[in-house]
Amino acid sequence: EAIVTSEELGQDLEHVEVLQKKFEEFQTDLAAHEERVNEVNQFAGKLIQEQHPEEELIKSKQDEVNASWQRLKGLALQRQGKLFGAAEVQRFNRDVDETISWIKEKGQLMASDDFGRDLASVQALLRKHEGLERDLAALEDKVKALCAEADRLQQSHPINASQIQVKREELIANWEQIRTLAAERHGRLNDSYRLQRFLADFRDLTSWVTEMKALINADELANDVAGAEALLDRHQEHKGEIDAHEDSFKSADESGQALLSAGHYASDEVKEKLTILSDERSALLELWELRRQQYEQCMDLQLFYRDTEQVDNWMSKQEAFLLNEDLGDSLDSVEALLKKHEDFEKSLSAQEEKIT
Repeated sequence: EAIVTSEELGQDLEHVEVLQKKFEEFQTDLAAHEERVNEVNQFAGKLIQEQHPEEELIKSKQDEVNASWQRLKGLALQRQGKLFGAAEVQRFNRDVDETISWIKEKGQLMASDDFGRDLASVQALLRKHEGLERDLAALEDKVKALCAEADRLQQSHPINASQIQVKREELIANWEQIRTLAAERHGRLNDSYRLQRFLADFRDLTSWVTEMKALINADELANDVAGAEALLDRHQEHKGEIDAHEDSFKSADESGQALLSAGHYASDEVKEKLTILSDERSALLELWELRRQQYEQCMDLQLFYRDTEQVDNWMSKQEAFLLNEDLGDSLDSVEALLKKHEDFEKSLSAQEEKIT
């Protein structure tokens, strides 16, 4: 009877399970003694049937044994129920403690101030965070189930209702806190990603501008018309490539302006990079225009040299014609010479237009 009337219900789940195991051993022993009680009843019945002179005492003792036996069985049933209830409550406490422990462990990860140093590291952190958010989504069902279990246990174990409510509130508080942390970290990582994406585009564009400036400055001025034409063609190809990058410059500028409009924490750096990007683009266009003018001047000069050489060559040939002292020795020959001289004068007029 001392076992079944014990008020000890355990301090935690492991303790309750130890008490349940001991109680199961007691129940086995109790079941073994039931046969002994039956034997006592059978013997008492036999004595009463034989009209034993102590019949009244026998009946009294029999009733006393049966009453004690039933009382013991009733107490055992109550003890079993109490241990079962205690196990339910302690199991709930353990599940809540384990869940809170997991939440706090993940909370430490989400409290990290590492938001990436470049685009690759930010992307890796975002993937890791998305994995944590998937874990949280799976955990939400467990939190809801534990809250529902708390409601049920408060109804079935009113004596433990206040303690169960404390656990429930502790769980909800930790759950809300980690959800807030997750949302804040996701926002910060997105901010970091947008910044690093902009900075990566900035580096790519400024690097490309440097390379393009080097290409534009690389060519020497031509020494003939064909070379000058090739330079102008190649220079125009460079302009085509510059024009092809206009969308990239526009996209980078829009990304930077969006960061500024959102009040990004790195707004000062973004503003500086936008100014540099704009200046670099303008400097590239100015350089291209300067070289275009130089190449066109070079073309004009080479055309002048070519035309001058052609005129010189023509005049050298015509000088021999003019120095010829043959004036003709007949009417036909004189007319032929006049015809040649008229052709020369026409050619001279044509050359004069070219020279002037």
